[in-house]
Amino acid sequence: MSADQDSSERKADDTAPNPVSAPDIRTLQAELAGERDRYLRLAADFDNFRKRSARETERRAAAQKEAFIRDLLPVIDNLERALGSDVSTSPQQLRQGVQMTLQQLTQLLRLHGVEPEESVGRPFNPLYHEAVSVRHDPSQPDCVILETFQRGYRRGNEVFRPAKVVVNDLGDTGHTEDGNWPG
Repeated sequence: MSADQDSSERKADDTAPNPVSAPDIRTLQAELAGERDRYLRLAADFDNFRKRSARETERRAAAQKEAFIRDLLPVIDNLERALGSDVSTSPQQLRQGVQMTLQQLTQLLRLHGVEPEESVGRPFNPLYHEAVSVRHDPSQPDCVILETFQRGYRRGNEVFRPAKVVVNDLGDTGHTEDGNWPG
């Protein structure tokens, strides 16, 4: 047999249809149907898992809100008692009551992971502070916070609310002492 003849016989064998018996086709169809059924069950299980997870997340969020509200109610009660107090209550007693209520609120915020920030005397940082005014105070370093209009808060390392502050600007002589432009 020649090399050409041998090569052509191999090509004929490669292109000839591979006969599959009827029992093999039925077996393959049964396997395919089984795999399809498995796929559909897995997809349904995943969809159920996704729905359960969403419901659980909603349930946790609602429980956290409810816990916060329950923690907040005693503070509201104290404020209502202060407002309902006798007119003869001294301003000193009223002030002390407001201070205690403020401490209670601060403790509540800390319990929920929110911490107040002290800014006065610290360098201005635009990530944590919002400058609402500048002032020229030669007795303080440049770009240091001189006053806080509104306290800032953080939750962990994240800014929850930036502080609104007055910043010392030793290079700016165009402002008056109160931080406003002259005229």
